[in-house]
Amino acid sequence: MRIVIAGGHGQIALRLERLLAARGDEAAGIIRNPEQSEDLRKAGAEPVVLDLESATVEEAAEVLRGADAAVFAAGAGPNSGTARKDTVDRGAAVLFADAAERAGVRRYVVVSSMGADPDHAGDEVFDVYLRAKGAADADVRSRSGLDWTILRPGMLTNDAGTGQVLLAASTGRGPVPRDDVAAALLELLDTPATAGLTLELIAGNVPLAVAVKDIAGN
Repeated sequence: MRIVIAGGHGQIALRLERLLAARGDEAAGIIRNPEQSEDLRKAGAEPVVLDLESATVEEAAEVLRGADAAVFAAGAGPNSGTARKDTVDRGAAVLFADAAERAGVRRYVVVSSMGADPDHAGDEVFDVYLRAKGAADADVRSRSGLDWTILRPGMLTNDAGTGQVLLAASTGRGPVPRDDVAAALLELLDTPATAGLTLELIAGNVPLAVAVKDIAGN
């Protein structure tokens, strides 16, 4: 498979790129800063320099053409202000979905956030973030041209992955290692029957492959 990942230098994206490369798949990571290219190469991914805040749909579609799936894992980051929550966490996500449709890439997996809701109340930066992510998710869910899956992890940690998770439409709050989020993305990409699902993910006691098969109805 060839997988194109928006936000290719993110912590989860780099882990996913390593997993894809380890099994012989082709990963391309979209990055804004060319200085990050070597980190992607070390992870086994092809770096693609493109700023999704300023790119056109056609420019993004050109990167996606020929791919088997797209993963949106980009984010403005914890130190960004409210304006970039809209331009990245919402705007870039919508543009990338537009580009996937134009390029004919149906399989589309989103890394969202637990609590994402376009109607979330509050004026703090994190409130704006949850509204932006919620609006992006709602946009993706409205598209019949994409076989989408939205993954909403709990509190991200850098603990070593255990491969034991709780994956459900609603899990309640809890932590989850980034290792296990990346592994879950890989399982979701491999399981087309998860299309149309919005899922929450936290650490649990079910093997990841079993959890994905269960939620897919296999």
